[in-house]
Amino acid sequence: MKILVVGGGGREHAVIKALRKNPAVDTVYALPGNGGMADDAVCVPIGATDIPAIVGFAAEHKVDYAVVTPDDPLALGCVDELEKIGVPCFGPRKNAAIIEASKAFSKSLMKKYRIPTAAHRTFTRMDEAIKYVEKMGAPIVVKADGLALGKGVTVARTVAEAKDAIREMMEGGKFGASGSTVVIEEYLEGPEVSVLSFTDGNTVVPMVSSMDHKRAGDGDTGPNTGGMGTVAPNPYYTPEVAEKCMREIFIPTIKAMNAEGRTFKGCLYFGLMITQDGPKVIEYNCRFGDPETQVVLPLLESDLLTVMRAVTDGRLAETEVKFSDKSACCVVLASKGYPVKYQSGCEIVLPETGENREIFVAGAEKRDGRLLSHGGRVLGCVAVENTLEDAVRGAYDLADRVKFDNGFCRRDIGKRALDALKK
Repeated sequence: MKILVVGGGGREHAVIKALRKNPAVDTVYALPGNGGMADDAVCVPIGATDIPAIVGFAAEHKVDYAVVTPDDPLALGCVDELEKIGVPCFGPRKNAAIIEASKAFSKSLMKKYRIPTAAHRTFTRMDEAIKYVEKMGAPIVVKADGLALGKGVTVARTVAEAKDAIREMMEGGKFGASGSTVVIEEYLEGPEVSVLSFTDGNTVVPMVSSMDHKRAGDGDTGPNTGGMGTVAPNPYYTPEVAEKCMREIFIPTIKAMNAEGRTFKGCLYFGLMITQDGPKVIEYNCRFGDPETQVVLPLLESDLLTVMRAVTDGRLAETEVKFSDKSACCVVLASKGYPVKYQSGCEIVLPETGENREIFVAGAEKRDGRLLSHGGRVLGCVAVENTLEDAVRGAYDLADRVKFDNGFCRRDIGKRALDALKK
């Protein structure tokens, strides 16, 4: 069986490793992939947003199944185009991917169908957005409407900071067209939880919960990044919270998308905050999170390809989806200076991993037989253990054995979760 995976980061590496566990898989093509995953997939230098080239490759190589993981190609209709040539896919069609591609859409959806979220207003004029912030005060949250590599959100502690964020997005073009419309939300407080879910448009099966660490520096300091590490499960996601989320958020969201004629099939990511008033949606993503995937999939005991095909075929309700009760931790090694200015082309030497240890390569290339950094986030070092404490210790042990002089990592991944377990 020939599988095509669109994307080239650590998330895709985790997906590819999980897919390869199925004995029916002969070849996995990664478009574009990266040099660090060349042992697990045939990397093809076709960009993830080059939809015509992706479709042409799939047709020429008689691909049996495709997995589209990044947000951009999903929003551009990659699944729609592959399906037109008869290639079954895992991932939502364009009209459903809008749930992430437009925050204005997702907020209006939640308001219309009474799905718990922060109060908000959407603006297309900068002067009106600034007046609204002056009226509401701070703290307040400013979001670019469109896709921004996970960096289009400013949690402003002051009115001045919020106004600067609005100007950068709407006047300065910080996120291009994605920032021409902004969503301004009330500031919510509480622990954050990420829940990825499989859904075929009727059935929703949540995966193991996780906790992301977005800031570049220890103690949640420094600029926002695409994610510096994750742990799973998230101790704040109790069985009581999970039941409430299923009843008030997960199922209502799927029903709302169906009612709008935008049936969602694939991985729907729920970014949640557990407030004093109960769980609320911070954001939706239309795909596997990164680096949440790197801790969730190693805990999946069921066969990933089987589950994905059940999603595609609308058979999720009759398919077993089982996760381990162990814990996982991912520590991201990034290039020094990330996410602002950093150097690529630095040599990386990977250690032996051993049982229950994985290194997922996010940004690297092979040159003259050497593995060199190529990007901001470079590696995800993952450990799976019986306890979260041991998983955190194992992930750091693995990260510390990587030879990457230009790399850095946060030293407190998992600390908040471990502190919560002690309460």
